[in-house]
Amino acid sequence: MEKSIGKITVLIAVFALISFKGFNQNESYTLTVIVKELRNSDGVVQFALYNKDGTIPDEKFKAYYKMKKGEISNGASTITFNDLPKGRYAINVLHDENENGKIDKGFILPIEGIGFSNYSSIGLSNRPKFPKASFELDSDVTVSVKIIYK
Repeated sequence: MEKSIGKITVLIAVFALISFKGFNQNESYTLTVIVKELRNSDGVVQFALYNKDGTIPDEKFKAYYKMKKGEISNGASTITFNDLPKGRYAINVLHDENENGKIDKGFILPIEGIGFSNYSSIGLSNRPKFPKASFELDSDVTVSVKIIYK
């Protein structure tokens, strides 16, 4: 009888472990970001990924979730963020021509190219905000971001 109880206990424990692991399985996704039509091949392209409301605009790049830099080839750059959990994300891209890691400005406007997911233009009446720039990531996705030069 003790052997039967021991086998049943082991079977219950194994079933519970399998069920718990399946229930708590964290899904992760990849996000590929593409930029095209860069005005030159100087510097690098800096891709900043955000996952919280209120984090963009982020002129000093201090509130990002993840960041990568991509090389420029034929006026374009592509990077992939791997192992991202399901959620809302926004992208800020900088064509960092002098590779100093910041948005260089003239009097008020950037002198290097910048872009945000879901934005085709940026201005005083169209400032980047997380709710507009964000999108739901619940599968592997490729996003194109338009780089804007002033």
